[in-house]
Amino acid sequence: MAKKTLKIGVVGLGIGRWHAQSFAGYNRCELVACCDLNDHLVNITVEKHNMPAENGYSDYRTMFADAKRTGLQAVSIALPNKFHAPVAIAAVKAGLHVLVEKPMAMSAAEARRMQVAAKQANRTLMINFSYRFEAESRAMKRIMDSGEMGQIYFGRTVWHRRRGWPGMGLGSWFGNKTMSGGGPLMDLGVHRLDLAMWLMGNPKPVSVSASAFDHLGQAQAKAEGKKFDVEDLGCALIRFDNGATLLLEASWACNSDKTEEMLTQLYGTQGGIVQRNVEGGEKFEVHAMGESDGMRWTREIDAVTERTPTAFQEFVNASLDGTEPLVTPQHGINVQVVLDAIYKSAATGREVRIPVR
Repeated sequence: MAKKTLKIGVVGLGIGRWHAQSFAGYNRCELVACCDLNDHLVNITVEKHNMPAENGYSDYRTMFADAKRTGLQAVSIALPNKFHAPVAIAAVKAGLHVLVEKPMAMSAAEARRMQVAAKQANRTLMINFSYRFEAESRAMKRIMDSGEMGQIYFGRTVWHRRRGWPGMGLGSWFGNKTMSGGGPLMDLGVHRLDLAMWLMGNPKPVSVSASAFDHLGQAQAKAEGKKFDVEDLGCALIRFDNGATLLLEASWACNSDKTEEMLTQLYGTQGGIVQRNVEGGEKFEVHAMGESDGMRWTREIDAVTERTPTAFQEFVNASLDGTEPLVTPQHGINVQVVLDAIYKSAATGREVRIPVR
């Protein structure tokens, strides 16, 4: 019996080139199409992955309409945030499964429309919250779900860069609010927020108090003659319906003593756990802390034995097998609700209450 494979395409070949590479390395899928406004990127991708030239597109609508010829069954959307919702909705309506880059959308309202469209079309919709798929994160989740840490009541989740503008620097779409919806909170903080909420068991947020700053970004943008109308640093205090509190911090630029800091720490009634990056990069270490028989202890968590699919493999498996992916549309909506409240609170200087749905 022939092994099932998912025929997949990538829309957006900036970061999407790495999506294509990840899919090409997995034996349960086949890369059959790609799309970008930049013909050069299309040609490079088509050639690299041995696709027919006619399977490279400049318009996603043509790519979707041509699915019968190419056999296209799923797409990975790696476009600027503004286009996540419309392209994802068009894809599921065309009968395609969808993996969409983070953040899920520009707002919770857009994210909910995506969820409804995918449900109506009976298609898989997954968000690329990739840090859930790190071996260290899965090891942490196993410990958290065991109850060893007790009730989690406080956490802090952080991604700071001393200087680290995304894309092509200050002049890229990341710094244009119309295209991105926000700055490092939408780009980096979204990852750490999702990771912390997932580890905490997805409690429902009830209020947010936040601040956002653009001092360093505005100064550099003025000096370079570039547009920059998002924050360069944002922070928030988030309260949940179970009484827990989470601090979120994210920056592209801050006068820190670290080049790059990625940290998620959670404190519970029986113990605590912390994940932090080492060597200023994206290697992580995890430590758990607790007390037994009157003695306080700290142990390093060995994540080597954790078998973790990548986000791309998880998406392919869920689409082929009809299973629920580790990251659901509702998870994306939950994060987007908090992001919406953060930007509202930062703009008004007031705490924002979130109705519990």
